[in-house]
Amino acid sequence: MSIRVFERLNRMGIETTHEDRLMIDREIEARTGLYCDEGIKELTDEEFKEIINKVKKKKRVLVYA
Repeated sequence: MSIRVFERLNRMGIETTHEDRLMIDREIEARTGLYCDEGIKELTDEEFKEIINKVKKKKRVLVYA
């Protein structure tokens, strides 16, 4: 799990589970083509929020499916 992703989530005041953070890490790697600790540097706050919302939405769909 990425330490930088965890730190950025804390700075933004966004609470997530460990599972959410793992999925966020994978999404960052898929979007940037970089390891999540490096890829997080390439994302704006808006792009990062989009990833978070995508992960949370995907998780809700999985829970209710």
